[in-house]
Amino acid sequence: MIKVLVVDDQVLVRAGLAALIRAAPGLDVVGEAASGQEAIALTAAARPDVILMDVRMPGMNGVTATERILSAHRDQPPRVVILTTFDLDEYVYNALRAGASGFLLKDTPPERLIAAIHTVASGDMLFAPTVIQRLVKAYTHRPDPAAPRPAPQLDVLTAREAEVLKLVGHALPNAEIAARLNVSEATVKTHLNRAMAKLDLGSRAQAVALAYETGLVTPGTETTPDGVRH
Repeated sequence: MIKVLVVDDQVLVRAGLAALIRAAPGLDVVGEAASGQEAIALTAAARPDVILMDVRMPGMNGVTATERILSAHRDQPPRVVILTTFDLDEYVYNALRAGASGFLLKDTPPERLIAAIHTVASGDMLFAPTVIQRLVKAYTHRPDPAAPRPAPQLDVLTAREAEVLKLVGHALPNAEIAARLNVSEATVKTHLNRAMAKLDLGSRAQAVALAYETGLVTPGTETTPDGVRH
């Protein structure tokens, strides 16, 4: 059972999300918070596996709350999915810097939201397709010491490592990458970890950014199961 904490300052939104999650098999709502401060307290008390975190709240916003929660629970950190109605660069960038595992818009269909919870609970990152290009722009072009280093050459990668990196660049979860390549999820993780080590990358988000930065993935294209880009 995946334990979920719902954080949103709007009562109806919070109640709707909680009801949706409670109705889904394998998920359990362990708390509802109306502010960043409440989220911190409930996380300490309930130890959720996944937190759905509103980004804009009075007082402490969702990004700050995420930073404090992950800093306080380094031994077993929850996975945080940032929810917002605003598809803006600053939130993508700040959510990544805070350590969020996912970023979705509030108009995301219910079935995708439920799938997102399972995705991040399994260790993958999840970003709505509409924010991927903004993720890259915010993460690779904003001057900051924590941003990725200048892109190295990709010729250090094997063909399969480059293929996995390309699919990661399209923000696909490991399970879908495994299905497309007809390999196991463990094999996908092995190839990705080796590629990240060779390229000196510290996170999956950096891997996505690098895939765009090097031209391995081009904004506006899509990789189909047969490998053709459109």
